[in-house]
Amino acid sequence: MEIIKKFTKSSMALPLTALALLLLFNAVFVEDFFSIQMMENGNLYGRPIDILYRASSLIILSLGMTFVIATGGIDISVGAVVAISAAVCCYMLGGDISGVPQHPFIIAILAALCAGIISGIWNGTLVAKFKIQAMVATLILMTAGRGIAQLITDGQIITVYYKPFSYIGGNIPGVMLPTAMLIALAMVILVIVLDRKTSLGLMIQSVGINQTASRYAGIKVTAVLFAVYIFSGFCAGTAGLIEGSLIRAADANNAGLNMEMDAILAVTLGGTLMVGGRYYIGGTIIGAITIQTLTTTMYAVGVSSDRLPAIKAIVILLIITIQSEKFKEMFRKWKLKRAEAVSNKEASNA
Repeated sequence: MEIIKKFTKSSMALPLTALALLLLFNAVFVEDFFSIQMMENGNLYGRPIDILYRASSLIILSLGMTFVIATGGIDISVGAVVAISAAVCCYMLGGDISGVPQHPFIIAILAALCAGIISGIWNGTLVAKFKIQAMVATLILMTAGRGIAQLITDGQIITVYYKPFSYIGGNIPGVMLPTAMLIALAMVILVIVLDRKTSLGLMIQSVGINQTASRYAGIKVTAVLFAVYIFSGFCAGTAGLIEGSLIRAADANNAGLNMEMDAILAVTLGGTLMVGGRYYIGGTIIGAITIQTLTTTMYAVGVSSDRLPAIKAIVILLIITIQSEKFKEMFRKWKLKRAEAVSNKEASNA
C-alpha cells in the first residue's frame, strides 16, 4: 500500500499510467502488437521497435523543450527549425542522381546543426535580451521558418541519393538498432550528465521559479535563458537530420509539421508544469514514448491522420485539467470526504 502511495505522488505516475493503459489496449485489440522479429539483414522489426524508432526525434525535441518550459518559457518554433535543418543538409548534399554529394557529408551535418543553433540564438536573443514573451518570440520563427526552408530549397523537394545520408534515419550496416534510437540515447545521456553533474539544472529551476530572486542570488538569468533556447535549437537541428534522412529528402512543407505540439504534450505529460520550475527528464522521455504509442495505436485501429489531432487535443485537455490546482484541490476534498465517510461508517459499526 505504501508503494502505491509513493507511486501516485511520483512525477512518473501520470506518464507511466497513460503508457500502461495504451499498451493494455493494444494487447487486447491490436493483433501481434508486441511481436518483434529479426529481418534477414539482422535488423529488428515490429511495432515496439517502430514506436521507439519513430519516437527518437520526438524524444530529442522534448529534451530541449523540457529545459525551455522549466524556465517558464516555450518554444513553438522547433517544428519549423526541423524543416530548416533538413533543408540545409539536403541542399548541401544536393540531389545529384549519381549519389555524389556536392559538399562533404560531415560539413552538411555540421551546417544543419549550426542552422538549429542559430535559430536558438535568434529565439534566445528575443526572449533573454529584448524581453519579448516566449510565445510571441518563437511564433515569429514558427511563421517564417518554413518560408526560410522554402527559400533554401527554392520551393522544391530535394531528394538526396547519397546513400550514407539514409543511415541517420535508418540503420548503419551491421548495427541491429536504428541509428535514430542511438542518437536519442546519446542525447538522453548528455542531458542527464548536464542535469546531474553540473549546476545547470539548479539554475534552470531557479530561473523558472523566480527570475528576480535568481538574479539577486547571483545567477546570470540572461545566460541561462540563452543556453536553454540554443539547446532547444540544437535539438531541433538534430531532429531535422533524422526527419530528412527518413524520407531522404527536404520537404519544407511537411518536415517537423506539428512536432512542437507533440513535444509540448510529451513534456507536460511527463510532469513538468507550464509555469516553470521543477522538471522531470525521465517523465519527458516516457511522455514522448507515450505520445508516439498513441499515434501508432490510432493508426493501427484505423484512425485517419486528419482525425489524430483531435484525439491529441482531448489528451492535452485531460492533462491540463489533471495538473490544474483547482482539480487537485477538488481531488483532495473528495479524498478527505471519502476518508471521513469510511471513519464514520467504522464508528457506527463499532
